[in-house]
Amino acid sequence: MKSAIIGLPQSGKTALAGAVTGTVPDIAGLPQVRHAVVKVPDDRLAVLERMYEPKKVTEATIEYIDVPGFSLADQKGLDDLKRYLPEIRQAELLVVVVRAFESDAVAPYRNRIDPVADLAEFREELVYADLETITNRAEKVEKALKKPTKTHEQEKREFELLTACKEALEKSQPLSTVMTTDDSRRALASFGLLTPKPLLVVFNVSEDRASEPDPPAEALAAATINLCAATELDISQLDAEDRPSFLADIGVTEPARDRLIRKCYEALGQISFLTVGPDEVRAWTVSAGDDAVEAASKIHSDIARGFIRAETVAYADLIEAGDMKAAKAAGKVRQEGKSYVIQDGDIINFKFNV
Repeated sequence: MKSAIIGLPQSGKTALAGAVTGTVPDIAGLPQVRHAVVKVPDDRLAVLERMYEPKKVTEATIEYIDVPGFSLADQKGLDDLKRYLPEIRQAELLVVVVRAFESDAVAPYRNRIDPVADLAEFREELVYADLETITNRAEKVEKALKKPTKTHEQEKREFELLTACKEALEKSQPLSTVMTTDDSRRALASFGLLTPKPLLVVFNVSEDRASEPDPPAEALAAATINLCAATELDISQLDAEDRPSFLADIGVTEPARDRLIRKCYEALGQISFLTVGPDEVRAWTVSAGDDAVEAASKIHSDIARGFIRAETVAYADLIEAGDMKAAKAAGKVRQEGKSYVIQDGDIINFKFNV
């Protein structure tokens, strides 16, 4: 899973990226895109580790693409955005940081503190970028349609889809309103379009507002979160045993990293299933709604190809029973088939034959 952290100048994007990835931002250095792989916190793994005493424990991971801040108010900033677009297009989720704090020490973007306006401006720029991509592709396909080819019907369908996309973008509508089927998503998957990607909006608030409830996500994004990036960065640099008390001082119970990762999963519709044994206890990430065969393919294609059944128990049922033997005796271990829809926290042992 890849998430791009992006934001306007003075939004606090750099501080947030540092707090989440556990790195100290190099503010004095030249702006550059940075990649960081972060382990996904999951308390269930620690419990299962004590139960199974495996040789190793493997957490799920999420990759953050830390994109330097760029302004949309001048040509240099727009040029910077174009330069960063190839990296941003790699992400499945866009984490947009908007400023929601007052500070005399930090000059506001466009002389305003208006996170909703900043988000609207940013989303409009995503629309422009997609419109350019779609228009260029439509022009090439339209030229190809004037020549008889074996792929004429396929190109005709693509042109119709591109035309619908262009019309939506010209109305400032995201392409998610057009790409509503698997066929349409597959047809445009290679273009790295931006507006179909879900947005997670981070409202960077002042320290005294850090404990406020997250803003409603409706009409804004797939998910939203309130964070005080500067304070969270400072706390991330402390020893682990000191962090809880400092977090409590600002009224939050979890560090920014944990809260943001959970929101990333929410925005992308991701869940985790678990595998256990003496060799390894491990968390695996799948999309909500994935079936047992799709989950098996995350481990190995041979398991999916030779799938027989998925021996499954809910994490809560296993813990309540005390061990797998007791869970089986209590009838909590199920034998699921190919169409079984994976649930968050399922502990699965795949049976297969290749």
